[in-house]
Amino acid sequence: MKTDIEIAQGAELRPITEIAGKLGLSADDIIPYGRYKAKVPLDVAGKDAPARGKLILVAGINPTPAGEGKSTMSVGLADALTLRGRNPVLCLREPSLGPVFGIKGGAAGGGYSQVVPMADINLHFNGDFHAITSAHGLLSALLDNHLFRPNSLDIDPRRVTWRRAVDMNDRALRQIVVGLGGLNGGMAREDGFVITAASEVMAIFALATGVKDLEKRLGDIIVGFTRGKEPVRARDLKAQGAMTLLLKDALSPNLVQTLGGTPTFIHAGPFGNIAHGCNSIIATKTGLQLGDHVVTEAGFGADLGAEKFFDIKCRVGGLNPDVAVVVATIRALKMHGGVPKDELGKENISALQQGLENLQAHVENIRKFGVPPIVGLNRFASDTDAEVAVVLEACGVWGVPAVEADPWGQGGQGVLELADAVTDIANEGRSEFRPLYPSEMPLAQKIETIAKEIYGADGVDYLPAAKKELAQLEAIGLGHVPICMAKTQYSFSDDPTKLGRPRGFRITVREVTPSAGAGFVVVKTGDIMTMPGLAAHPAAEAMRVEEDGTILGLF
Repeated sequence: MKTDIEIAQGAELRPITEIAGKLGLSADDIIPYGRYKAKVPLDVAGKDAPARGKLILVAGINPTPAGEGKSTMSVGLADALTLRGRNPVLCLREPSLGPVFGIKGGAAGGGYSQVVPMADINLHFNGDFHAITSAHGLLSALLDNHLFRPNSLDIDPRRVTWRRAVDMNDRALRQIVVGLGGLNGGMAREDGFVITAASEVMAIFALATGVKDLEKRLGDIIVGFTRGKEPVRARDLKAQGAMTLLLKDALSPNLVQTLGGTPTFIHAGPFGNIAHGCNSIIATKTGLQLGDHVVTEAGFGADLGAEKFFDIKCRVGGLNPDVAVVVATIRALKMHGGVPKDELGKENISALQQGLENLQAHVENIRKFGVPPIVGLNRFASDTDAEVAVVLEACGVWGVPAVEADPWGQGGQGVLELADAVTDIANEGRSEFRPLYPSEMPLAQKIETIAKEIYGADGVDYLPAAKKELAQLEAIGLGHVPICMAKTQYSFSDDPTKLGRPRGFRITVREVTPSAGAGFVVVKTGDIMTMPGLAAHPAAEAMRVEEDGTILGLF
């Protein structure tokens, strides 16, 4: 069996000008980055044209080590729409180097449902992440320089909230001390790093609608507080102009292709468990203007990615999704039912039935936003007909359509039936999209609404510091913004070991921080961290480059 990278390396790619032509774009409308990649400049991508495409969200159940294939299903669905003679556009997030060299892998799909050139996309990809890391680092440098001299803003070094960023899993950087080295070493203080995908600059980048909006949002970033407990913003440090300069080229969306030749925008990459987990608004809106169907995904399970897609991205961007695909695998459902990973290949109807509670909860949650759901059952070779029948029967009881698909093994050909069902639902116009909560609702009430309605929690408990932070954020005028929950992706609860559909639990909020530029408040629950660590044996250990440039070990 070929690996993902072997399949990608054996593919015959079309010139990027040909892919652009499918969207009605000429060679003069794009900026090529070699033969198979390009950026679409903002004077083309940012045109204020009406949206004509249907918006299809691909979400999933809570992820497990067994795999769900959400990105692979997204790619396969887009290619299936191409095979049906549609003019679809696929919109995905950019991969972070942390997961690529860690354990999770990339974000370009897999098997015969991949976005290519796969290696380029997973490694640096047109420099967007580097630009975001550099802009973040510039603000950090300006902040520490101001603290060193002259601190005319009276920033309290103990109340600095802005951390540094690097696009790598590095647990040693979670908590550090900077400013050592004597008089010329700057002010000594505690600091730390977040991974670039969790940076507020990344969130702003994904939500900005243009250069001026980007600059304003960057200026709104709160970096800390004065000794009088007043917020200090990036604009007070005169940082927003130079930060925008570093990001101006990156803000243009990246155009690539799938193995099936479907035009694909891959742009921005906030994580779904600690950020809002969606690709850029600019890319999605461009797709809706140029294509007749836009397939996009939201990070991790629907309890995180889909909720934030609806409550943050759609609210900010004025988007109206037409249908949501909830991806599940029988292997993952059995794991939610208590089966160990090494026994997932055996038929186990009782465990599957128990694990189906996880899928049911995600289907119910999608409906709470007024969006019609459909289950995409990503079938594996080890799945038995009896197990498939159990899933399809359960979906019938819930009143939700469910379709088998094989995007990994068959590409778009294996997703044709799902594509037809998705198209039918989207064209019926049944979506009555609405956010879960109104903007004017107080922050604590928004948090409780998400915890009870989406997670199924009995309530929310706040650590004393989090209570004070909530009150402070309300006092400085951030009470009207959406909530971005930072929670484990593996469970509806804040405990990653509670699989399935846990009940009788409460969510513990330990920290609440402002992302004023992004326009939301980050609520950290349980033991969630903004800087991941590497596994005992990271994926990087198996990677190498041959003399002829062939990459080995990258998936």
